[in-house]
Amino acid sequence: MSTKKLWGGRFQEQAAAWVDQFGASISFDQLMAEEDIEGSLAHVKMLKHTGILSATDSDEIIAGLEGLRTDLAAGKLTFTVENEDIHMNIESLLTSRIGAVAGKLHTARSRNDQVATDFHLYVKNRLPQVIDEITTIQKTLVSLAEQNVTTIMPGYTHLQHAQPISYGHYLMAYYQMLKRDKERFEFNRVHTDVSPLGAAALAGTTFPIDRQFTANELGFASVYANSLDAVSDRDFALEFLSNSAILMMHLSRFCEELSMWVSHEFQYLELSDAYTTGSSIMPQKKNPDMAELIRGKSGRVYGHLMGLLATMKSLPLAYNKDLQEDKEGVFDTVKTVLPALKVFNGMLQTVHVNKERMQQATENDFSNATELADYLAAKGVPFREAHGIVGQLVLKGIQTHQNLQDMSLETLQQAAPQIEADVYHDLQSDVAVERRHSEGGTGFDQVKAQIAAAKEALS
Repeated sequence: MSTKKLWGGRFQEQAAAWVDQFGASISFDQLMAEEDIEGSLAHVKMLKHTGILSATDSDEIIAGLEGLRTDLAAGKLTFTVENEDIHMNIESLLTSRIGAVAGKLHTARSRNDQVATDFHLYVKNRLPQVIDEITTIQKTLVSLAEQNVTTIMPGYTHLQHAQPISYGHYLMAYYQMLKRDKERFEFNRVHTDVSPLGAAALAGTTFPIDRQFTANELGFASVYANSLDAVSDRDFALEFLSNSAILMMHLSRFCEELSMWVSHEFQYLELSDAYTTGSSIMPQKKNPDMAELIRGKSGRVYGHLMGLLATMKSLPLAYNKDLQEDKEGVFDTVKTVLPALKVFNGMLQTVHVNKERMQQATENDFSNATELADYLAAKGVPFREAHGIVGQLVLKGIQTHQNLQDMSLETLQQAAPQIEADVYHDLQSDVAVERRHSEGGTGFDQVKAQIAAAKEALS
């Protein structure tokens, strides 16, 4: 019994419908329809350029593909499970439109290099979108940092008050994380900007094709040097997922802190109503749901990375059907990351900073203890000894409910006679921040330098 499959010449039996359903990928890889038509157009133009196909046949196929592209943009194309994937669906639609000449399109090409090409194009087309959204957030961070150079907040280690810092300095830390994210995605472009087309199934082809021609048509910078590698490589997709996972981790860390900073216990920030939700039972609630969702969706992206790593880890060369599992995670990651970046930027642009509350939090703690230790070290006291002296004063302050700056000079001098009245100036939180002039530090001049460098880089 013959089969209607385009590849079914040697098959006598047809698969059951549920087997076809299990093996089909059209439910998700139709997202690459535009890329598939684009790749086919480049291929047939090459076949014409090299004389492998006649100009008459080539032009007829080109016209048919252009018609399909127009219909795709208008939402007029219908895909079927029977045709398995986007590649066979497009070829079937082309055949319906122009007849048997459509079968010549697949000359010197395999679905293996076709799908790899489509996937490269898909990722290549989305990387600039991700990079642009990251850049937008960087600009928002720089703008917000510039408004808050002299805003004082507690700096934390172990989620305990450590030393006072500039809120602008805090924001610029996330700018630097996103800078590294952007660099990773930029490098991802290098490995994505390579054409697999012409590798055929795995070994190349006997036809006199011109791979550089198709690469130029598709805007690829180069071609794969090895046909086995061309059809089996998914490093570019793994890089995209890995980069996305790191990016989402950075957003998640910020969102974790946002969720804390807007709580009643902190009240450092207030999010716009546009990025919060209420409770169905508690009328007073204003929940940072968008921040929590970004934090939650980071795990989704991690899962996609681990899924593709697990798929790839045991695959022999070259193409295997397992590689059909490479796309859904990438598609979903794109669908997750781009909205997350947009929402994150919106939250930042509309956040209200409670500057007074932030500074107050640095004046009712012992986050200026390092200032006193440094003060004594500058007076010639060995730092380890100064550390012990200040530690005893902190213990005394805890017991007497006094902050260091509230202790009398007599009390301070009993602990260390080197202490003089000028110590009270150094113990002020804004002074402590301003004086930290070391390169990359939280000193106001250093934060301004970071902002200036960021502005130059972003311009």
